[in-house]
Amino acid sequence: MSKGVSVSPQDWASDQDFLRREAVAGERRIKRHSRQTRWTHGITIVCCLLLCVSGLFVFVPALGQVLGAQAVFTIRMSHRVIGAVFVLVPLISAIMAPKGVAHVFKNLFAKWNSDDKKWMLLFFPYLFMAKWIHMPDQDEVKSGQRFADGMLWVAGALMGVTGVLLVLNGWLVDFGGASGVILWLHDLGFLLIAVFGLAHIFLGAGIFQPYRGTIRLMFGDGTVSESDALYHWGHWARKELESGKNVIRK
Repeated sequence: MSKGVSVSPQDWASDQDFLRREAVAGERRIKRHSRQTRWTHGITIVCCLLLCVSGLFVFVPALGQVLGAQAVFTIRMSHRVIGAVFVLVPLISAIMAPKGVAHVFKNLFAKWNSDDKKWMLLFFPYLFMAKWIHMPDQDEVKSGQRFADGMLWVAGALMGVTGVLLVLNGWLVDFGGASGVILWLHDLGFLLIAVFGLAHIFLGAGIFQPYRGTIRLMFGDGTVSESDALYHWGHWARKELESGKNVIRK
């Protein structure tokens, strides 16, 4: 039978002193998203949701008939105004922080390693059996998130460009038969945003147990606790903790 581990009074006192100092210093948290990132993300999400709803009444005749011509006209105008905000806010934010944009795309196009591939294979079982499945460590952006976020960037750009062209059509330029193709591409962008956006919201809102609390990353102070960072993004968290640059105490 094991008799346990013997700890000298000096070591025990040292350990207790360390724990007291840690308690006074507060929990270590890692800054993950800047205020500008959070504001840009929030405004874009609100615009996207409003555009999806208003777009249904603008582009689906049956829904438009329920409200009447005047209501549809008002919704159409609001759709254009919100669309302008949807396009301009990310562009202005990108101009203000070009290094941030470069960092985002660097993460999106990062080469997948064995941990990334294993994480993707385990993802769906992990959502429902998180207690029994150990996920491999991930970098700042998980492999699955790189694909989903990349598709959102493509869909958002497609919606923005085609939306501007649709507004210009018949006003400054006449695309003729090509306007039908532009409208089809606009609808395709909507479909992609609906699919990948819902998945993004589903996980980001913390509906599944492994992701509970992650909503505070974008709609809180932009920081993540040391334990959660190590659990979700092990490779990234260890680099941040070692450098100490974005580590704060709370």
